[in-house]
Amino acid sequence: MLAEAPGKRKSLLREAREWAISLAAAVILAMLFQNYVYAQSEVQNISMQNTLVEGQRLIEDKWSYRFHLPRHGDIVIINGPETDIRLVKRVIGLPGDEIDIRDGYVYLNGEQLQESYIKGLTYEGSYELPVTLADGQIFAMGDNREHSFDSRDIGPIALSSIEGRAVFRIWPIATFGGLE
Repeated sequence: MLAEAPGKRKSLLREAREWAISLAAAVILAMLFQNYVYAQSEVQNISMQNTLVEGQRLIEDKWSYRFHLPRHGDIVIINGPETDIRLVKRVIGLPGDEIDIRDGYVYLNGEQLQESYIKGLTYEGSYELPVTLADGQIFAMGDNREHSFDSRDIGPIALSSIEGRAVFRIWPIATFGGLE
């Protein structure tokens, strides 16, 4: 039997250690990326139909709201003290906006919104309207207005409760693409 040369054994150990360090660094980097930059989310209910349906998988941008406020019409993931479950909703009102609902329509700062993306009529919820949003608040609603638990029920949502913005649909493949 031939004995391994001591230099070759050290070389194998060094290579194994380098691989382990590289793998650990890659796992840590991937976890940080998913927690703070982009993540994958799944739609859990029907409140965003017809825009999003239950079971679809989305790419969530967790980074951009660190640099700017959400915009009217953004689809956001909400994960805060306002509710026990994560919500996927559309931003209707921003800080300083006045929101009202009359005769099945949403009014933003006194003007009726033209919402081509909604399904059903918009009814008032249990939260008293009209409301003027304070600094650090948004008003968000699902696109399936007759079947959505949203700001009409829980009131304004803190900006700090926004986990991220849904930017891309990745599953099922037939619906692959950007969101509007």
